[in-house]
Amino acid sequence: MVDDGSSVPRRHLGRVLRQLRVEAGMSVDGAAEVLSFSRRKLWQVEAGRCAVSRSDVRDMCARYAAWSELTGALVALAGETRARGWWHAYGDPLPRWCEPYVSLAADARRLREHADGMIPALLQTRDYATAVCRQRPDLTVGDRDRLVEVRLRRQEVLRRLPVAPRVEVVLAEAVLLRAVGDPAVMVAQLRHLVEVSRLPQVSLRVVPLGVGVHRALLAGPFLLLDFPPVDRVEPDPSVVYRELLTGALYLDRVSEVVEYGQAWAALDAVALDHDESRRLIEKISTDVHHGGDRLRPPDAQPEPRLVRARAI
Repeated sequence: MVDDGSSVPRRHLGRVLRQLRVEAGMSVDGAAEVLSFSRRKLWQVEAGRCAVSRSDVRDMCARYAAWSELTGALVALAGETRARGWWHAYGDPLPRWCEPYVSLAADARRLREHADGMIPALLQTRDYATAVCRQRPDLTVGDRDRLVEVRLRRQEVLRRLPVAPRVEVVLAEAVLLRAVGDPAVMVAQLRHLVEVSRLPQVSLRVVPLGVGVHRALLAGPFLLLDFPPVDRVEPDPSVVYRELLTGALYLDRVSEVVEYGQAWAALDAVALDHDESRRLIEKISTDVHHGGDRLRPPDAQPEPRLVRARAI
């Protein structure tokens, strides 16, 4: 029977277990026989359609020869598959390299992201991501390097085969004006945005500074992930992803998704169109390249000409 809790931890757990089965060279029928599962039960677990017990996960990991750290993380995750709304604190129970967002994005057919603080990880250059992660003095150099790799790993979805998802990003203009790293880092980042915006599956739009209050300001930064039907059954529910300093919040209640969908509609109503947005990004990039003073928070004083990013 399908559990009525949050589908997010179930879906992530199922995807990792499916990957482990494939890496172990076992078919669905072969694994079901060894585990004494019905074929339907195994499919439901791997598709994230039902909760799964810790003992079943421990047995599956043993059969698939999963290493002990991953086994412990997945067994702990199995205890959260009945959560109504899911807060994933980084490192508990899953390490960063087992990030649930990556699992969800790998299955999504459409991603819609609103950013009002910094360039989204999906579109960051390595140097920009490195400059952002340097604002975490609580982490060791090695941990910051690993955090950069996690951010860059998210971008694999842009090259997903056989079909990449539709990616729609709306940025506040202030994001383009906020200095992260030195001017060379920002110029490269802005030019990267222009290049990515030319991909056929990508829409990149900007909300100008002159726009007044709108509903998405209340929502803050968020990402909406929509999914296709699976094996001719109804699609998995859409997920709202919100990343904060110490963890990430995953929401998939219908009422929550509707609220964020309305926030997205508000963005759609006030953002520049695709071509206008690209021209604005190109203009800001040119200003920065020629040493202009455009790259600064909108409420900052004219001097100094470049304002460093504060801790994020």
